[in-house]
Order: sequence, then C-alpha cells, then structure tokens
Amino acid sequence: MAQVDRISKSYGPRLLFSDVSFHIGRRERCAIVGRNGSGKSTLLHILARWESADSGEIRLPRGLRTGALPQHIRFSKPTLIEEAILGLRPEERDLQYKVEIILEGLGFSDEDFFKPPDSFSGGYQLRLALCKVLAGEPDLLLLDEPTNYLDILAIRWLEKFLIDWHGQILFISHDRAFVNRVCTHVIGIKRGQVIKMKGDIDNYLEMIQIQEETHERTRENIEKKKKHMMSFVERFGAKSTKAAQAKSRLKAIEKLETLEALQEEQSLAFRFHYKRHQSKRTLAAKNLHFSYDPELKLIHDVEFEVENGERIAIIGKNGSGKSTLLRLLLGEIGPNNGEVILSANAKLAYFGQTNIDRLNSAHTIEEELINAFSEESYGQIRRVCGAMLFSGDDAKKFISVLSGGERSRVLLAKILLTPANLLLLDEPTHHLDVESVEALMNAITHFPGSVVLVTHDEAVLRTLNPHKLIICHQDRQELFLGNYDQFLEKQGWEEEGSTI
Repeated sequence: MAQVDRISKSYGPRLLFSDVSFHIGRRERCAIVGRNGSGKSTLLHILARWESADSGEIRLPRGLRTGALPQHIRFSKPTLIEEAILGLRPEERDLQYKVEIILEGLGFSDEDFFKPPDSFSGGYQLRLALCKVLAGEPDLLLLDEPTNYLDILAIRWLEKFLIDWHGQILFISHDRAFVNRVCTHVIGIKRGQVIKMKGDIDNYLEMIQIQEETHERTRENIEKKKKHMMSFVERFGAKSTKAAQAKSRLKAIEKLETLEALQEEQSLAFRFHYKRHQSKRTLAAKNLHFSYDPELKLIHDVEFEVENGERIAIIGKNGSGKSTLLRLLLGEIGPNNGEVILSANAKLAYFGQTNIDRLNSAHTIEEELINAFSEESYGQIRRVCGAMLFSGDDAKKFISVLSGGERSRVLLAKILLTPANLLLLDEPTHHLDVESVEALMNAITHFPGSVVLVTHDEAVLRTLNPHKLIICHQDRQELFLGNYDQFLEKQGWEEEGSTI
C-alpha cells in the first residue's frame, strides 16, 4: 500500500496543497482530478520521486516497484520491438508476445515492429514509451495524461487493459469517459485541499457541490445568528436590567465558529458568435479524393452534406485523414478530385491543433486578438479575454509562457470574435480540464449553426449527439446516419473484431 502522509507543496507564494494524506490500496485505480494548474501533475511527480514535497513524506512498502512514463524519452535499440522488450522485467525478456499484444493495442502494425523507434512521430514515440511502462507490470503505475496522442480505438483498448490491471494505479486524464470507466477512486484537488473518495468524477463533483452548499448554508446561518444576538447586545447592553444577558450573549457570539465565504472560482462560460444562415444546406462535399502520396489512398470518394443546424462527428484512428478532411472542408488545402461547395452566406470558424502552434509567441494574449481583429473595440477584446478566463493582467501574458490549455483558450477566443454559422473543430477539448470541456460542449450545444467535430473523446461524442458520423478507416471513409451509441450498437469498430 502506498501511503501519502501530510505532504505540502508551494511554488513561491502560491500554495498548491497542504497537509495532504491518503493511501492507495490494493488494486485501486485512483484518478487525480482538478482544474488546470491545481497541482495534479505535481502530486503525481512527488509520488514518482521526480519532485520533492515541502513537508511530509511518501511511504512505499519495501520492494514495491513503481512505473511511470519518463519525462525525457530516449531509445537505444535499432527496432521498435527490441526497444519495447526493454520494458519487460529481465527474467521475462524472452516473452516477446507480451509486448506485441500491447503494441498492437496501442495502434502499431506488424510492419512497424521492425522500424527504428526514432522514425515514428512524437505521438507514436510516446505510445512506445507507454508500452514499455505497461509491459514492466509495476506494482504502482503512475500515468500523466496517458490518452494524449491516442486515438479512439487505442483509448478503448487502454481502458480495458487498465481495468484488468492487478496492481495499483494513480493517473491523470481530462477524458471524462475514460476516467469514469477506469477509476475506482477519485483524488480531487479543490481550493488547495485534497480529498480521496470511492467512485468516479460524477460522484466526486456531486459530493463537492453538496459540501460547498452545506458550507455556505452553515456560514449564512451562523452570520444570521451572530447578527440577531448582536442586535440584542446593542439594544440592551446599556440597561442595568439586561446587562448580564447582553454580556452572556456577547460571550456566546465570540464562541460561535467563523466560516470564511468560499471564493468564487472562475469558470469558462461563453457563447459562439452566430451569424444568421437561412439556407437549408451550409456545405456539400462532392466525390472528394485527396492524398499526400499518390501511392497511398487517404481521402477516397467522400460525399456528404451539412444541413443548417446539423452536428457531424469525424472519428477514426490517427493517420486516417480526419484532420485532412476538415482542412479540405475549410479550403485550406484543395482536393485531388471532387469539390467542396459552400452556400452563399456560409461563414466558417475553425479550431485546429496546428493553429495553436501558429500563435505568435512574441504577442501578449490581447495583442494576438487585436492583431487578428483590428476592427473590434478594445473593450470587446477585453470582454472576450475575460470570457476565456484571462481577466485583468492575465490578458497581458505573453503567448510564449502559456500552457497548452491556455493556448487552446486563446484560439477559442479567436473563434468567439468570428461571426460564423459553421464551426469546424479539430479536437478542441485536447488541453482543457473537465470543467472547461463541459463549458465548451455547453456552448456547442447552444450554437444555432452547424458543427463538424473531430474528437477521440467518447463523452464529447455523446454530448454532441451527432446526426451523422464520418468513420475514417485506414483506406476509406464511411458515412453513418446516426449517433455514436447507435454506431456501436449496429456496427461497431471493425478493428475490434465484432459489433460491440
């Protein structure tokens, strides 16, 4: 059993958490949850011994083996399979089938096994590092955002793998569906306090809401009681016949507990800027074909329409053309064959992960928005900054110092300033915490226009409740009329072998 005993951690004047104690019991799978910047990764890093606590201690049983994704990935073997085998315990390194199962589950093909590890993209190198950690079967598994860079099929595989894990797991993920299916317990960081409870994120958030409502009702009742008793003291304190009673009540007031009002936490809350659209159809894709390499098919014979107000989700494995299809709809790249037809008054707004990298790191947040929307008033720019949680001096932060989640919010701010009736969104929830994902999906739900969304998050898919799905396979695209649960029920992922 891993035991955390009264640890505290600060960075300068900023306290992350204090006097934190909890244990991770046998076969418990604990999800650390909290807002971006609350200290989730710091807490996990302290358990991994990568950082030290300011006070308190971590007690691990003698001989307990921990495993975590390394902070710096390095490879030493000439092929993927040889590198993966290094993750096995020394006495098991002739059991190659163990790493083959994990590599296949994480999306590697048999042909990939004999390629150099350095020849893969950064995302697939992280998958290889994850494979090595899982193959070692540590007693305590520490995972910080393991679903980052995984596609929907790899995430589904990893869920099942972790649910069957025989050891203890401490993990962080902003994928709500993944957390709820994998975790047995939640370790929540809220207002500098850390609480462990049995259940999932939904249970935890419900408990926090009840606790805070109870705190506020208790505080109000105490304040009312103090006020009532003080009015008696002020009224009768000078009268000799009531002086003793007044003095007694004054002592009673001093004994009453004083509860601080809970500080209101900033929450993302916004609406997209809708431009009225009267046509029945917003966009039509006709016989689209596209490939970066003439020898390899990527987008093949894609044909569908986006009707006014319709929701469409594009799903599939990484590298199957999802983002490319969105860029074709946007007009950022042209098809090899076919065409994309926009209605006369269609106005598009686009969120793409590559656009995050195009933000000017030399700009402040407000400068980035002013530069892109020079016709907008400074007041409107500041209001949009506030809606994205960049109020006051935070709007003057440089892009270069922002986290991934903060950069995502800057990109969302640009979309807020863009009048649109068709949103093209490529994994917009990728760097956002659970509360921010909920706020974004609420804004999408209330958007009157059309939405085409790429995502690997099954909770997001269910909230979107799309009218159509475009399923991207490795060599073709398929149109499915219905939502994600209907797809799973009627058809399922062919890569998983059968209908779910």
